[in-house]
Amino acid sequence: MRETAVVEVVPAERGDTRLEALLGEAVAELLRRYPDGSAEEYHLAPGTRFLLGLLDGEAAGCIAQSDADPVEFTGGVDMKRVFVREGARGHGVARRMVAAFEDLARERGARRVRLETGTKQPEAVALYTALGYERIEPFGQWADSPLCLCFGKEL
Repeated sequence: MRETAVVEVVPAERGDTRLEALLGEAVAELLRRYPDGSAEEYHLAPGTRFLLGLLDGEAAGCIAQSDADPVEFTGGVDMKRVFVREGARGHGVARRMVAAFEDLARERGARRVRLETGTKQPEAVALYTALGYERIEPFGQWADSPLCLCFGKEL
């Protein structure tokens, strides 16, 4: 990690050009890893909240928080679209975004977090495991996918 790197996490809204660019890059990376096109089918629900990770003042990453189905996941939120640009990786941006995400979830009354990632994203799996997330039963539209891995954490 660079000693001079400054990482900040700030709220963002759809329409923010920095956020839209990062979301586009996240989908493009998923399509490279999963060329079957399934990443394009994924849509973020209305009411999803976003955070931007800034590295030395420049947009470097994003994360989304969506309310989970209250029947399926009482008291929980879904973590979506965790992404850090390749050139900004290794500077703690993802860790800071996840910490801010968890703080926001607690402030909004959530008691747990769940997320989906894939078998072709070993960096994500390593991050979530290092941050205390544990494997849970698959859920959502990819519950039957052999490429899907699900994780959860009590807040």
